[in-house]
Amino acid sequence: MIKYALVVRQRQVDIYRKLIKDDEAFAVASTLILGYRADLSKETLSAYSRTGTIHALSVSGMHVGIIYILLNWLLVYFDKNALLKLFKLLLICTLIWYYSLLTGFSPSVLRSAIMLTVFILAKQFKRTTNNYNILAFTAFCLLIYNPFLIWDVGFQLSFLAVFGLIYFQPKIYKWFQIKNKWLDKLWSAIALSLAAQIATLPLSVYYFHQFPVYFIISNLFILFPITLLMYAGISILLLKVYFLAPAFEWLIVFTNNGLKWIANLPFSGITAIWINRYQLLLLSLFIMILTIGLAYNRKKYLMTAMAILLVLQLTLSYDKIKAMQQKQIVFFSLRKNFAAAFIYGRESILVSDLELDDKSFDFFVKPALEQKLVKTINLVKWQDDLIMKNFSKKDKQIIFNNYSLLLMDESFNYKKLVNKPKFDMVWLHNNPRQTIDNIEKEIDFSMLIIDSSNHDYSLSKFQEQLATMKIDHHILKKNNSYLVDLKHKTNE
Repeated sequence: MIKYALVVRQRQVDIYRKLIKDDEAFAVASTLILGYRADLSKETLSAYSRTGTIHALSVSGMHVGIIYILLNWLLVYFDKNALLKLFKLLLICTLIWYYSLLTGFSPSVLRSAIMLTVFILAKQFKRTTNNYNILAFTAFCLLIYNPFLIWDVGFQLSFLAVFGLIYFQPKIYKWFQIKNKWLDKLWSAIALSLAAQIATLPLSVYYFHQFPVYFIISNLFILFPITLLMYAGISILLLKVYFLAPAFEWLIVFTNNGLKWIANLPFSGITAIWINRYQLLLLSLFIMILTIGLAYNRKKYLMTAMAILLVLQLTLSYDKIKAMQQKQIVFFSLRKNFAAAFIYGRESILVSDLELDDKSFDFFVKPALEQKLVKTINLVKWQDDLIMKNFSKKDKQIIFNNYSLLLMDESFNYKKLVNKPKFDMVWLHNNPRQTIDNIEKEIDFSMLIIDSSNHDYSLSKFQEQLATMKIDHHILKKNNSYLVDLKHKTNE
């Protein structure tokens, strides 16, 4: 069934590829309508993420809801008698589940498909519905289907967002009574955005480490274009109205440019927010207790919420003070590149072949440094020398806070070291033609690091030699990163 879905989806993607000339527009169209994310550029993803509209690129409940509204409108003439009405119900449910299949049965789409099916059935058989019961029943069904979905980020955020819409939105909407029809609709849309953002705030910060300041503006901006794009994109595929493709492409480009403009506004986002699980719990408790206090006008709850917020702020301040005292070396495990960060307080010297705008740096190195609250990164190449406070790199040697490393590369090929120099660590790089036995005889060291610049055959050779020797070592390729904590004299 999944194979069939992937084949059919690829056919639809190929249609978009033929009709849409702009690569970014094609990538957004494929992602928005079909959940095909392979061609999304880093710049586009960043724009949607920084503006708090990344949900628009994840096929979710909004997409299924828009399809339901379209189908319900197109099939309105089937409401004339009970038999046709039943056929309409079955047809809508079938098409919604078929669309869910095409998009790969993501948790958010499954959640929406089940909820809509229950809602349609209850409406058909004239049964009263309770939104909380429907939400709980949907979660129950999905967890029977796959219990491990409880740890899926999409599952968690999807259900929290819907809970926010059910619980928070009516309360926020009642803040203001607006008589003007269009201003009232605008306020309703703002209330929806606020409700979803409040409910998902703790987990969004925990998982994505950022908060979009202009999320209300960006969500209002995409509200109408996204709806039009969904209708136009589905019509192009289902009704073969290919003449809509140029307008469809222009609207995507316009939406992308608008979001990029918002993302580049001053103070558009608070980034590098790192909280641990205890801080996540404190933030969640603060929002829950504050909500109860405001809803029922209970002073005790409000005071408790403020106390929890104070504790949260104290823990965050403690993390910053702790970060100012850290002295660590982090060797990153990368597929082809190499990187080692020498961290002193909130500064870092990065010895690497990566550039600061490389994808590998953004995805593997930068998040780790941000988590350690590093603010300044000084990039040093393998061949470069550098002397700074607490750090010296010269003649293939690094001394960092009295911790010494020998950088052994191809320049050591067939060379013999005399007087048995002493180092805390030997770093093997770029296939040096040396045996582990010779290294042990010629150098007094405690730890051996082998990075990913070494070819697989070199790694196999080193592993064979190390298997019969009692030498502390760590091979970075296809293994965990390696941390040396100089403040506490620990390795991990």
